[in-house]
Amino acid sequence: MGGNFSAGTVRRKWPCGGSGRIDVPMVTVAAVLLMLCAQSGPAAARHSSPDPWNDLFRVGWQKPRRAALRAPVPVLVPLPRPRPADAPAAEPDAAADGNRTPPPTTDKPAEPVAAAPQPSACRRALTEAIAIAPSIPDIHGAGGCGGVDLVRLEAVVLPDKRQVSVKPAAILRCAMASAIADWIRTDIAPLTAGTGSAISSLDNFDSFECRSRNRVAGAELSEHGRANALDVRALKLANGQSISLTDRTASRELRESVLHSVCARFSTVLGPGSDGYHEDHIHLDLMERHSNYKICQWNVWDSLPKIAPLLPAARPDEAPPREAAAKSDAAK
Repeated sequence: MGGNFSAGTVRRKWPCGGSGRIDVPMVTVAAVLLMLCAQSGPAAARHSSPDPWNDLFRVGWQKPRRAALRAPVPVLVPLPRPRPADAPAAEPDAAADGNRTPPPTTDKPAEPVAAAPQPSACRRALTEAIAIAPSIPDIHGAGGCGGVDLVRLEAVVLPDKRQVSVKPAAILRCAMASAIADWIRTDIAPLTAGTGSAISSLDNFDSFECRSRNRVAGAELSEHGRANALDVRALKLANGQSISLTDRTASRELRESVLHSVCARFSTVLGPGSDGYHEDHIHLDLMERHSNYKICQWNVWDSLPKIAPLLPAARPDEAPPREAAAKSDAAK
């Protein structure tokens, strides 16, 4: 570098740190600065210019960012080796399970599960070998109407496996349905067999109905309202014949046999001649009374003659007038 440099007084904050007033020649100042910057390390070198004079006079110099100077050095941690395929299964850590927090519980205790109601002795006895009578839910109506242990009597199964249909199906208490099934199986089936044909169905006139007795307003609840009664109108045979229990043209002997069988089995039997409400059907129920008192009111009327009686002979033309005949009879 040509020329002489005179000494001078320099007061400056140097790029590599430090400040103050130094009375040194300019050439000496420049040399010292170059040496100091060269020893400042890689961090300063990355931010210094290739031209040392630029560093001297801070031309193009940028202050290093604090975040870059403090960047953490990544540490490489080796991963564990994979578990061998033939290694035994790992057992759960008992200590870890013991430290687990139990699930939160509510203050309200769990409600006990209600046990299913057990079938009654009647329901267990009324099997499909005796009757087709599926159970139905209990009925609880107003004024005591309804009942429990109810079934829908659809058919009675005879000992020979034939079925006697109940048309329409009757809603009855199990005890009443069982009594009807036993009556048909034991009494009616043999009775109708004597007519030359077998019974095929029972004509149900009325079963469960929430009403008063005889449908009279203000009267007591009927046994029909308790599902404890059945009104029977006729017996249907396999040959198509229908035997009405209140028909005077039907066999009197057969109707009397039915009368004796129902009065022996049921606590109430009402038919023609009882109260004027049962002239065309027979009412049967199992009403409980004091001392097991029973009512059996059914007049089996005589059969009508097959041939109508002869009409009186016509009045002869020569006979006196009826008025004159009446006076002569009075005079005598």
